[in-house]
Amino acid sequence: MPYEVHQRYFHTNVIGTQVSFLVVATGEFVVGNFANGFVALVNCFDWAKRKKISSADGILTALVVSRICLLWIILINWYLTVLNPALCSLQVRVIVYIAWAISNHFSIWLATILSIYYLFKIANFSSLIFLHLKWKVKWVLLVILLGSLFFLSVQVAVVSLKENTQRNEYGGNITQKTKLRDILQLSHVTVITLANLIPFTMSLISFLLLIFSLWKHLKKMKRNAMQTVISFLLLFTIYFLTLVGSVWSSKRQQNKQVLLLFQAFGILHPSVHSFILIWGNRKLTKAFLSVLWLLRCWLKERK
Repeated sequence: MPYEVHQRYFHTNVIGTQVSFLVVATGEFVVGNFANGFVALVNCFDWAKRKKISSADGILTALVVSRICLLWIILINWYLTVLNPALCSLQVRVIVYIAWAISNHFSIWLATILSIYYLFKIANFSSLIFLHLKWKVKWVLLVILLGSLFFLSVQVAVVSLKENTQRNEYGGNITQKTKLRDILQLSHVTVITLANLIPFTMSLISFLLLIFSLWKHLKKMKRNAMQTVISFLLLFTIYFLTLVGSVWSSKRQQNKQVLLLFQAFGILHPSVHSFILIWGNRKLTKAFLSVLWLLRCWLKERK
């Protein structure tokens, strides 16, 4: 095969791969916004009707709102890094990253807090420590959420230092600034890894403790409840591995295909998991089926 033909064939395959990833990611974006928006609307209407909201619904509403923000920020990041990199200046990248860090932080930690909340509400242990924490579960969750802000503040601080280093990299001692940049990069990926590893570990421990507590009653457990927990951990695992892989891989290795692949897998968690939450919640399932029935009636009238 001549070199020119080979290059043209390779370029065509690259474009086809990028288009495929973009189509998949766009579909996940639409589905994720619909599912998260649906959950938020149902809970807000119920809140307005009853003049109160349960702790679980409050956490769930905050979770889906953070996921909607996360999905839009990911879309903006795709546009800037893949479709129109000319607009992606250093300052814009920092702003987008900080917005992503905030929305991703609350998306991950609120999902973890929801898992811990269900653990304390469902599990039964005779330990005095567990019973004490169960009695003050709201304070426990609040402390966890406030404590998690430490990682967020460190992430923002490291990114700000990296920005200042890159702005002034052409002045002063180049060797020292290169070493500082490498240290900040290592600190950056380490903080991101820890900030996602800790909630992942907490979710996994909550799941294992819940299973251990209900081991004798597994046959009586609702099938959709088990599916909800297991699917959450599976999607969380995919998201965690994708995020760690994209962060720890060097920028030289991250071409557009690899970047789109990481993001297409990463968006599964905030998109698909919300549908699983709808399926595992009786109120949300009932509302979702009602919407489908109304949509079916509307389509029949149109015909």
